[in-house]
Amino acid sequence: MSTLKIKEHFGHEERHKDTTTVFGFFVYLMTDLVLFASLFAVYAVLYQNTAGGPKGSDIFVLPFVLTQTLILLASSLTCGLALLCAKKGSIRGVVSLLSITLVLGGAFLFMELYEFGKFIQEGYGPHVSGFLSAYFTLVGTHGVHIFAGLLFGTILIVSLVHSGFTRGNLRKLALFTLFWHFLDLVWIFIFSFVYLGAFI
Repeated sequence: MSTLKIKEHFGHEERHKDTTTVFGFFVYLMTDLVLFASLFAVYAVLYQNTAGGPKGSDIFVLPFVLTQTLILLASSLTCGLALLCAKKGSIRGVVSLLSITLVLGGAFLFMELYEFGKFIQEGYGPHVSGFLSAYFTLVGTHGVHIFAGLLFGTILIVSLVHSGFTRGNLRKLALFTLFWHFLDLVWIFIFSFVYLGAFI
């Protein structure tokens, strides 16, 4: 087999791998979408079932949650900028912006855990009512996804520092960006439906 044919063969394999990976990731995101849609539906059914306990408007602190939201939106911006830096070939820019993304994501997750801890300490745990069970499940599931995203991003940064802009790393960067934006979109729905909705 000639050198040209070998290059064409491996080039075709890489393109096929890219297509398969991206398709598989989109299938995963669709299953996640179904999961969150189900949790939103459960919350919609149970949010008024307080069993004599607090309503959302009694315990939610909107300025605190708004700060959380702005932090996550900022992390989504830095994540998108990292992808632009990759297109310009700046490994330092990508690593720096991804690091900022993870720091902001970590701050968001810390605030979420702080809020959970505060509610539980005040006696408003998930066992108190259907509303609180649905709330903790929906928001907690999003938090678990944020944690998974932080792990994904950390592994990606290590891989980029070690190997640079390989085809595989660029593919992982594109998928990470897609995943992070997806989590940002889900949070906007949570903020609007759960937190703002409690005061309407």
